[in-house]
Amino acid sequence: MGSSLSALRSSRKLLFQLVVLVIFYFQISAAAVAGGLDLASGSKDMPIEITADNGIEWEKNKEILIASGNAKASRGGITVLAEVLRAYYRKKTTGGTDLYRLDAAGGVKIFSDTESMEGQTAVLDFEQAILKVDGKKVIYKAGPDTITANQQMEYWERQKMAVARGNAVAIHKGKTLRADVLKALLRKNKTGRSEVYIIEAFNNVLIVSDKDRLRSDSAIYKLDSGIVTLKENVSIIRENSILNGDLAEINFKTGISKLLTVDSVGSRKERKRVRGLIYPHRQ
Repeated sequence: MGSSLSALRSSRKLLFQLVVLVIFYFQISAAAVAGGLDLASGSKDMPIEITADNGIEWEKNKEILIASGNAKASRGGITVLAEVLRAYYRKKTTGGTDLYRLDAAGGVKIFSDTESMEGQTAVLDFEQAILKVDGKKVIYKAGPDTITANQQMEYWERQKMAVARGNAVAIHKGKTLRADVLKALLRKNKTGRSEVYIIEAFNNVLIVSDKDRLRSDSAIYKLDSGIVTLKENVSIIRENSILNGDLAEINFKTGISKLLTVDSVGSRKERKRVRGLIYPHRQ
């Protein structure tokens, strides 16, 4: 009797692992082509496939589906992995249902063939097409670029941007950008893969390269040109030289740094002067 019960449990577990599969066809207004991490706005009319090791619970009265145990949701080449997935839906007056929210908890990973994001929990708003991933360390990757944060990462599908909040760090070709908030603008390259082409930094900005340490209140880094523009409370440190001002332009490709004066349009204030300290023989 005991061996029969054990065999039944093993068979049931194997059944969950191999064949627990649910496919939902939700009528979601969306763009026709999926790309990046566009689970909400891409792959129109394609189903969302949900699998789990421990089972799928469908609470029809509460209009929620819960998948637990190595849960997986996928559509159009985009995959969500977590210990638990919760799909929230509602009935439409015209018939059918709308999936309006997907929650993920426990070792969350969202990825496609071009981008990936990792954290502890995640919420995907299908109506706004905004994905929010939380955790002590959230990681976003697109091609060779990596962005991390210790609070939250947002992925705005329609706006094609990722926003990192809380001790945000971006690494691009040996250069490190740090700030309270980083915003990465995305585009498709010639091969159709997603890439970061502009990074905007806000509050407590620090940029470190092999030659410079740059500080400011805000910055815009255009990756194609290699030019970063810094604004407000700018400090440039290169070897033994220190330059201070309110506006600077650094070209990482040419190695040329420009500290500029600022005119306040319509203001009676005098133009601010830039200031530099040079120590020719300092050790």
